[in-house]
Amino acid sequence: MHDQAAEPDGDRRWADLADLVLIISREIQFRGYTDERAVPLSPSEGMVMRYLQHEPDATPSRIAATTGLQRTNLSTTLRGLENKALIERRAHPGDGRGVTVHLTERGRSNYALVRQEWAAAVSAAAGHDTRHLDQALTLLSAVEAGLTRTRPQNRAARGAAAES
Repeated sequence: MHDQAAEPDGDRRWADLADLVLIISREIQFRGYTDERAVPLSPSEGMVMRYLQHEPDATPSRIAATTGLQRTNLSTTLRGLENKALIERRAHPGDGRGVTVHLTERGRSNYALVRQEWAAAVSAAAGHDTRHLDQALTLLSAVEAGLTRTRPQNRAARGAAAES
């Protein structure tokens, strides 16, 4: 069998995919929101909010390790999300010295609202053509999982993982 990924054209297509993903991400962020209720988020705040949708009560160490944020950057990000009333920190139930981070109802509803806005913008940009949507989702999910699984461990992430 011929391995097209090893050919220069295969490499170029993967680079083209990476470029497109970055451009699309920037265009979505640049666009902003049409619904005035939507709370805009920085890229770091968005990563934390996405993580908390699936892990509703997480320690800051776990959030840092999973998102790849350094603990100092995470502290600033959590403060920003608290100031926007999207999260709250509570004393850790098993260890009063630690804290867990929780979504507020506003945090859950804001995430749902911005996802609706993203969906509308991306769907309109694609002319509402869903013919290849499932394949695109499958490919991009595999790429995301592979990149996350093979993320280089920097000192901050190793330290955060050791703390959890």
